[in-house]
Amino acid sequence: KGCEVVLFDIQDVGARFYTYISTLELVMEACAENGVRLIVLDRPNPNGHVVDGPVLDTAYRSFVGMQPIPILHGLSMGEYAQMLNGEAWLKNGLKCDLSVVKMSGWRHADDYVLPVPPSPNLPNQASVRLYASLCLFEGTMVSLGRGTLLPFQCYGYPGNPNGSFSFTPVSIPGKAKNPPQEGKLCSGERLDSIASARRPSGLQLKWIISAWKNCPDSLRSTFFTSFFEKLAGNATLRTQIQEGLSEEEIRTSWQPGIVAFQSIRRKYLLYP
Repeated sequence: KGCEVVLFDIQDVGARFYTYISTLELVMEACAENGVRLIVLDRPNPNGHVVDGPVLDTAYRSFVGMQPIPILHGLSMGEYAQMLNGEAWLKNGLKCDLSVVKMSGWRHADDYVLPVPPSPNLPNQASVRLYASLCLFEGTMVSLGRGTLLPFQCYGYPGNPNGSFSFTPVSIPGKAKNPPQEGKLCSGERLDSIASARRPSGLQLKWIISAWKNCPDSLRSTFFTSFFEKLAGNATLRTQIQEGLSEEEIRTSWQPGIVAFQSIRRKYLLYP
């Protein structure tokens, strides 16, 4: 209250569970409730070249997934803001007085490197490229490198019978105060060189599928946590992995939702 205008200028990375888009939604609702104009200063989505992953089942709404979009939504902040308004997804069907200051010269297919790390645990391009795929490990017992020099660039856990890379997460103030598997030697895989060499063409499930398949029987009961469903946006993905479906079979199950979302997405694109 009392503001004439709100400027929203936050660099996103293009994943549903990267909560800056949830913050955008709450800001839009607050502006709408108070009759305040919102101006989004748009920025490139470094993963804007791809739409992939399961569309969120709204029964699993949370701050890491508020709307029925895929994990990789392929939208800039400005495009997503227009979608929130246009699809009446704001609370109680509110409409925000929205303006988007468009970028000049950006295309969705551009391989864009963020000039400033968007958050402490996404320090480089490799982590930004791997984030959408490795973040699913946040709903498991597996460490994805928080508390190391390679956050979102490796994964592993104590007692892992496979993996050529070892690391021990430690508390790092301002980055990882109490990281998963803190102080424990983890074995797994280092992925930063793979991500640096090429950007992914979609969501990668091979790492979490492999981690589950190779998990010792003694650890299987604690492999997944209840947070996994919120990240996945459904109750299906965990079951598919546990039942041994291939990545191709799981990906096929996403296609109807992705096709439906693409028809919505096209209405709000601001860039080629």
